[in-house]
Amino acid sequence: MDSSSLLLSFLLLLILAAAAADVSVESREERSALHRRGEGGAVETPGGLRFSGGRRGEFKILQVADMHYADGRSTGCLDVFPNQIATCSDLNTTAFVYRVIRAERPDLVVFTGDNIFGFDATDAAKSLDMAFAPAVTLKLPWAAVLGNHDQESTLSREGVMRHIVRLPHTLSRLNPDGTDIDGFGNYNLEVYGSEGSSLVNKSVLNLYFLDSGDYSTVPSIPGYGWIKPSQQVWFERTSSRLQVFKPQAQKNAAPGLVYFHIPLPEYSSFDASNFTGVRQEGISSASINSGFFATMAEAGDVKAVFTGHDHLNDFCGKLTGIQLCYAGGFGYHAYGKAGWSRRARVVSAYLEKTVDGEWIGVKSIKTWKRLDDQNLSTIDSQVLWSKGNNGKQLFLRS
Repeated sequence: MDSSSLLLSFLLLLILAAAAADVSVESREERSALHRRGEGGAVETPGGLRFSGGRRGEFKILQVADMHYADGRSTGCLDVFPNQIATCSDLNTTAFVYRVIRAERPDLVVFTGDNIFGFDATDAAKSLDMAFAPAVTLKLPWAAVLGNHDQESTLSREGVMRHIVRLPHTLSRLNPDGTDIDGFGNYNLEVYGSEGSSLVNKSVLNLYFLDSGDYSTVPSIPGYGWIKPSQQVWFERTSSRLQVFKPQAQKNAAPGLVYFHIPLPEYSSFDASNFTGVRQEGISSASINSGFFATMAEAGDVKAVFTGHDHLNDFCGKLTGIQLCYAGGFGYHAYGKAGWSRRARVVSAYLEKTVDGEWIGVKSIKTWKRLDDQNLSTIDSQVLWSKGNNGKQLFLRS
């Protein structure tokens, strides 16, 4: 490495350190001030998460897909321009996490699998620690599911998830207690109504997380894994339980969002005329259809699904009332496309306010993407779901 490359690497390290310090101080001070004024987004509760009151009535989720983290500074980047290769590493991925957190100030960060790239990770535990370090350092609530590469280093699939659930500030869980279920990392989180409202003890936004597997274990079925019947039974029971209308103030079921790694075969239902975003590669779903999309449609509460896996796809398309969304590739050690910025997906849910000024249930769910370009550009802003819009898709100005 020549002197100019060494200098650029040193500058990147300084930027990372400054970003972590700035975000930590700024996040702590700003969040504290917002909560004192009652103008914040969400606050964590012992039982999960909560919308806070004030002007916004908002809960914001940052989705980070396919970091493919390995050994940090010594791990190079894929699919970047030739002049970027010498100074590009996993640290660029870390810098992007800090950068987008600083810009969006999410209430929850969700990592949707292939968090590490096992084949290139010398020590899985250390790689996982580095991958999730920004959320841990900033003391943000975060959750994670597994992809198809997380278990390819020094920890089994179960071992990876057990390591994740022991990390600070995570809301991830190994599996539901007392449930015989396939995979690791099947769980749900509830986002409660704001303090002082009639829904203070009721979830108004439900988040489901599932392990979509890695590869088929059935010799006659090639390709990737899928969501198994035991997981679907758990999802059905959980969704049904959460849709019980208690207290009476809640007249409709809370909307649900679902996160996992490998896209469903139904993602192939769209073309450029009926989705927002881009499709630049095939849909790498399982080679069989396990019926999970039908399970979600029958449950009735799911409004959107968010996956990763196919790094060059970042679209959202609506099928039978459910938005199927990709995040787009985030990590620099993951395959991508030189000149096509790494990206993250942001989802915000907004509460409805009564004429008396009380925050009640969710009225709309919106999404957009952030690019790791010079301006941290925001693109493809759209309304995923809006209460009472009869399925019509609404769009926001970018």
